[in-house]
Amino acid sequence: MDKLYSILITGAGSGVGQGMAEAFALDGHSVIVSDLDSAAAERVAGAIQREGGRTRSLALDVTSDESIDRGLGTLQEPVDVLINNAGLQYVAPLESFPQPEWNQLIDVMLGGACRMTRAVLPGMRRKEWGRVINIGSIHALVASPYKSAYIAAKHGLLGFSKTIALETADTDITINSICPSYVRTPLVEKQIRALALEHDLPEDRVVSEIMLKPMPKGSFITIDEIVGTARFLISPAARNITGHEIVLDGGWTCR
Repeated sequence: MDKLYSILITGAGSGVGQGMAEAFALDGHSVIVSDLDSAAAERVAGAIQREGGRTRSLALDVTSDESIDRGLGTLQEPVDVLINNAGLQYVAPLESFPQPEWNQLIDVMLGGACRMTRAVLPGMRRKEWGRVINIGSIHALVASPYKSAYIAAKHGLLGFSKTIALETADTDITINSICPSYVRTPLVEKQIRALALEHDLPEDRVVSEIMLKPMPKGSFITIDEIVGTARFLISPAARNITGHEIVLDGGWTCR
């Protein structure tokens, strides 16, 4: 059996985070299901426990050092693998993009990754082993209109990862980003509705003409593909892969 780890996933109360929590628990890992929505985290953890998985829920606000310190202080074991997945979206032209929402997106997806990584690094250094996986996006590499805050945060995440890769190169710690194009999660469903309004298009045309059109393969990325990539990044075969992005984009960036 492969080595088993303590894996903390942020934003695991739904969507990609939930899918990753379920998959890693099925693999036998001890999974900490964290989310700002404590009820959602408890629901996901409870379902995993009923299937025999080792997991616990953790209410966690990644924009708050106090919440992070308090939450990590309740753990019985240090975090071996951190998956920075917490995220949100707001779609609007910059002229009408509310500054509080713009700031919030940056604080959750870039500031949150910084806070969480900083919090777990001392424990990883003591063990001389650790893996940090950021759930990035195709929009860490390219841009689309009406998503300035999200795209700025995801682009920044790659620069952050490269810097921390250099700072942790003296030990067996890696930090990498998985960058998928669209995954059909509740977050993306909201984007479809918002983009339909912005572009004055039916939702099915938003999917075919905006979301999937840049992808030569023309299909949504699945959570299983993201999980499989993360499994590789925590495996011994990936110990010298750090500061990089693995892109799951159906050929989008080949154009």
